Amino acid sequence: MCGIAGIFGHNWERAQIEAMVAIQHHRGPDASGIYLSPTGTAAIGHNRLSIIDLSPTGQQPMQGRDDRFQIVFNGEIYNYLELRSELKDYPYRGKTDTEVLLAAYEKWGEDCLEKLIGMFAFLIWDARELKLFAARDRFGVKPLYYYQSKQGALTIASEVKALHAAGMTRTPDVASWATYLSYGLCDHTENTFWQGIKVLPGGHALTWQNGKTNIRRWYDLAERVGKEFDHRPAELVQEEYLSLALENVRLRFRSDVPVGINLSGGLDSSTLLGLVQQTQGANNEAKAFTYITGDARYDELPWCQQMLACTKHPSIVCRLSPEEVPGLAESVQRHQDEPFGGLPTIAYAKVFERARAEGAIVLLDGQGMDEQWAGYDYYRLALQGKTAGVVQGTEETPVRANSLLPEFSGHAQKFTAPRPFNDALRNLQYRDICYTKIPRALRFNDRVSMRVSTELREPFLDHRLFELALRQPAERKIFNGAHKWLLRQMSRQLLPNGVVEAPKRPLSTPQREWLRGPLRDWAAACIEKALSQYGGSWLDTKSVRASWQSYSNGDGDNSYFIWQWISLGMIASRYE
Repeated sequence: MCGIAGIFGHNWERAQIEAMVAIQHHRGPDASGIYLSPTGTAAIGHNRLSIIDLSPTGQQPMQGRDDRFQIVFNGEIYNYLELRSELKDYPYRGKTDTEVLLAAYEKWGEDCLEKLIGMFAFLIWDARELKLFAARDRFGVKPLYYYQSKQGALTIASEVKALHAAGMTRTPDVASWATYLSYGLCDHTENTFWQGIKVLPGGHALTWQNGKTNIRRWYDLAERVGKEFDHRPAELVQEEYLSLALENVRLRFRSDVPVGINLSGGLDSSTLLGLVQQTQGANNEAKAFTYITGDARYDELPWCQQMLACTKHPSIVCRLSPEEVPGLAESVQRHQDEPFGGLPTIAYAKVFERARAEGAIVLLDGQGMDEQWAGYDYYRLALQGKTAGVVQGTEETPVRANSLLPEFSGHAQKFTAPRPFNDALRNLQYRDICYTKIPRALRFNDRVSMRVSTELREPFLDHRLFELALRQPAERKIFNGAHKWLLRQMSRQLLPNGVVEAPKRPLSTPQREWLRGPLRDWAAACIEKALSQYGGSWLDTKSVRASWQSYSNGDGDNSYFIWQWISLGMIASRYE
């Protein structure tokens, strides 16, 4: 996992690409490199986090067999060994998956994307055609942002801050901020919180040539799933899904550095641990990392200990205290570039800090199961013929939009996700997978892991698993009130019964208690910073202060809108 950057067109300076590489150093501290095209049409840069083939032959930008192609790549191609066998005639110089990707592109062109199992964002410069080809993995695990000038020049990178470092505008995008503050929505379109800066959506590819950019969708989950349900016996589906899950975990242990596990007490990460045991053997000693806050209402350590009782995995507990939050929040915000998800994201950042300190450069995580198997409570509404209209971060109560000025809130854009299926449940799952929950979580997770130069791998974010799960009828997802029903049947082969039957618990922190308790002064200062810059233009100062005072005094349990104002204050402090 790395950082990539590029500038395509004319009238750019070497200092711009150097600044982009420098500011993404945290994404790849092991090496860096720059390629400048002889024609002056392209510059690409790379920051390397060495995971596979730690030798210098893995450094980038990497050149193909002749002078035609140059590549910079962020991510992992997990099936690179199988592809290497298929492409055995290529004159490999090293053992990296990057070189296999380059070989695949030379042989199959853009069609190589269909061959890849992995997480990726990459740029390939064709020096003969003076053409860029860029692509992002199916669900957008690895990020890619771009800015195109009116003259046609394209600037592209792994993070927004790299585009800013190259001189792109730091002007807030009013529509994105209004939508976020009104509805809690982010990461649901190609727009970002910064004017003119776009994100290439997951499953999309981009070409640039002679100042013209073309974007196409190369992977469509709904199209791959189809409208028909899979009515094969549940036992056959269970066997197929379990086989794919085992393969995905096995592939994600391909690494030349130690691999650890992010373990909560829920069904998903416990299933992941069970699959690790199956693929790596009972004596596997991969370290298991769990965060706690010291509040028994939220901490999941008892369930984790139950799962680890009969294994050899060292259990490493990462405790987050209120005193750490202000400093961590500022650091995490600097790396996110856009609003992030509150204390759970900060606690997650602690896990990666500890993992890096313990030498676990790669962590596995259980993201994706809830969206595949309808794990959230509101999915039940779809089966009852109701709509889950609230799509904000917490699916709780509506955001306090009355604290926004009329003029500003009018810029907010309501969002209705496509409904490609004939049933409400799958349309809701599709919304969460492609537009709301998964894109948001992937941005948060990528930034907190790369903040400390640690790679995150998510075995359940595999397109084959999603396609298989979304073909299943509703009764295999929610049955007799139990969510993720078929997954629970599969997990009985892997987990203690108490873990399988445990009710779903939101992975959370005492955010609402801390913000009105030990973090009250810090939260108030952040809100006042937001008001100092945006009060009277975006925010209704009197209403915001009244709402904050009411919340501080114990009125209400929804802290989401409070965190929005805190986020605005932290970002305002950074760009004042």
